[in-house]
Amino acid sequence: MCVLLVFVVCLFICFAPPGCYDCCVRCLGGVPYASLVATLLCFSGVALFCGCGHQALAETEKLVETYFARNLEDYVTLASFIEYFQYVIYGLAAFFFLYCILLLAEGFYTTSAVKQTFGEFRSTRCGRCLSTTFVVVTYTLAVIWLVVFAFSALPVYFFYNMAYTCHTINILTETTTSLTQHAWVCIDARQYGFLPWSATPGKVCGATLVAACKTKEFFLTYDLYIAAFAGAGVTLLALFVYVISTTYNFAVLRFLGRKGIRC
Repeated sequence: MCVLLVFVVCLFICFAPPGCYDCCVRCLGGVPYASLVATLLCFSGVALFCGCGHQALAETEKLVETYFARNLEDYVTLASFIEYFQYVIYGLAAFFFLYCILLLAEGFYTTSAVKQTFGEFRSTRCGRCLSTTFVVVTYTLAVIWLVVFAFSALPVYFFYNMAYTCHTINILTETTTSLTQHAWVCIDARQYGFLPWSATPGKVCGATLVAACKTKEFFLTYDLYIAAFAGAGVTLLALFVYVISTTYNFAVLRFLGRKGIRC
């Protein structure tokens, strides 16, 4: 779609009258491309993280209830965490949508100020203070989201180990007729912090583990967590691009302010 849009713009520039051509060039010159790319990345990354993460958490609760915990008291903490974090996901989606719009608007303002230095735009002390605030807030968000990105890898790692353990059991089943050799091959959710150590059984072994790995819920949850992890990575990349662009915007406004140019 973006390629088609660029193609249409190029055709318009090539065949437009001289007056429209100059206007189009000025408009394209005032577009903050770095902020625009970061906004698209942020929207897509947050949508992927929030949508897939929300559904993956719901599926995880079903798997834990079915295979890893027999009593409600054993996974009540996990269930509460999942419920609260699903509400946090709603807030994250709304916050990032509004904040990305603000950063994009600030990028348009700064780019226009540079392109029309002696025009009607004014770089005031309030504008430079606002640009500084965006730099600090975006940098802080990038650091926080780096932690979120790291923690989002934990469920992916758990399900990867679970799938690999099931593959190991299948190999042992094909190479030996003894059931005792693979009956002790287990995956323990308590080792990953999903359940307390007092939870029973807390782990799944042997044929039960293989049966769990063959369910649609397992494959769906695994794929959803991978997608959520990828979305967190895309969002982190977008925040890094935002940090670069907002820092550059602040430097430009500060430079123009030192030069005494009110643009």
